[in-house]
Amino acid sequence: MKVTLDLTRLRDDGRITHEEFERLLALSGHEGAGIAINILIGFGVVSVSAAALALVPDPLAATGLGAALLIAGAVLLARSPAWTVLGNIVLLVAALLFGGGLLVLTEGTPGAFLLVAAIFAGVALAAGSGLLTVLAVLLVSGALGGRTDYAHALYSLSVPQPTVTVGLFSGVALGLYALSRRLGANGERLALIGARTALFLVNLGFWVGSLWGDRIGGTGSRSSPGLAIPDLVFVVGWAGMLAAAGVWAVRENRRWVLNLAAIFAGIHVYTQWFERLGATPLSVLAAGLILLALAFGLWRWNERFSEGRDVRPSP
Repeated sequence: MKVTLDLTRLRDDGRITHEEFERLLALSGHEGAGIAINILIGFGVVSVSAAALALVPDPLAATGLGAALLIAGAVLLARSPAWTVLGNIVLLVAALLFGGGLLVLTEGTPGAFLLVAAIFAGVALAAGSGLLTVLAVLLVSGALGGRTDYAHALYSLSVPQPTVTVGLFSGVALGLYALSRRLGANGERLALIGARTALFLVNLGFWVGSLWGDRIGGTGSRSSPGLAIPDLVFVVGWAGMLAAAGVWAVRENRRWVLNLAAIFAGIHVYTQWFERLGATPLSVLAAGLILLALAFGLWRWNERFSEGRDVRPSP
């Protein structure tokens, strides 16, 4: 479990000794270097994989090359700890090549998305890859038809099944979080990364549903209309989910979830305000004041909660 601490403030307030401050600061330096290395590896792997797919235009050849590299990466990992970093990099490139080629070969069917998601999840466990963990969860969204697109100066997001997206990924997030509490450090890290990605997708489902509503089942015709879910259900449900997530995050000291809830709360307020009242100067001012009031209340609550858990070092 990762937590965020202001070491300088803790030392100045007498909650930790100077020796504890120096020791924790040194440990945080190693963590920062590890994050930087992982970021570089992630960008490098994506660049190499994308270039390889472009240079090997035949999807069958790309899939075969990815399979061969998967075997090579597994062999490198099995040889000795000295080959771990190289083996992990080879596995990442191999998984992206194999998965990309397979999706092109199958023309992106839902079954193919789920198969590649399972492959990515397996390789993520073997290589300890947070990148593949994120991609595995996103590919499950792709199986539901979710996608993004870009044209000149225009980004688009499509979530064709917001109700299913909210329900499915809420379950995924809760399940992975519960699983993380039973795993070791590396397994916990991957499970939490997957849970966070799922929670992000839950918010996207609520966002799209709050604008368009949803229809479950049926064909949309007069004879088979299906079950219509109005956008107001998503508006109210999203607000309740964000409030519950924020309260839970404060109580459990989950800074990432709290930040996510705060960001999407802002998106929610501005989206619904402009959709219903319009983007007038008065509506913008009112929305901003409401957000500032919520931020101040959350800050005061966080301060009181921190004071309640004040633990000073024993003499």
